[in-house]
Amino acid sequence: MALVEKDEKNSPNIPTLEENHYYIFSSDFDNSSCSDAMSFIIARNLMLGKSRPKCIKMIINSPGGSVPAAFALIDTIKGSKIPVYTYGMGEIASCGLLTFMAGAKGKRFITPNTAILSHQFSWGSMGKEHELMASVREFENTSARIVAHYKKCTGQTEATIKKYLLPPEDVWLTPKEAIKYGLADEIVDFY
Repeated sequence: MALVEKDEKNSPNIPTLEENHYYIFSSDFDNSSCSDAMSFIIARNLMLGKSRPKCIKMIINSPGGSVPAAFALIDTIKGSKIPVYTYGMGEIASCGLLTFMAGAKGKRFITPNTAILSHQFSWGSMGKEHELMASVREFENTSARIVAHYKKCTGQTEATIKKYLLPPEDVWLTPKEAIKYGLADEIVDFY
């Protein structure tokens, strides 16, 4: 089945991405882009009967972005009663990887030419001393959430995660390495 947008005049019988429950996330992670994806998932969960899909397919191509926005989307994916299959294409970096690996276990697909970036949480802050101390606490909490997410999604130990996936430097992985570390389940040519 072709996955193209419907052109009412020329091809009324070609199904749309939306009709087939595909969502393409190809942008930075921010509140707006994540809200759109969350709405897509929630809307499908509200469907009844035969119109309710068996799965949702999310294609991710992203350089990353806001960790809090990504975790809102991750919580939506994990809370979905309909399994969300994830497809990594192009680049899944930082928040893109966090979200990709939240897909249904066994249904996290990656294409052969996908660039994969895993790295520690980074941030910047300015303000008064007490404000900076509060920011440091939130930084530590967010870093702990990221490690816990990696553990849950990969099955790796915290020591392995910190050594190979979240060391001080950025880690670029091949699709085969992503499978080795439990970040992805299968390399596919396409969806």
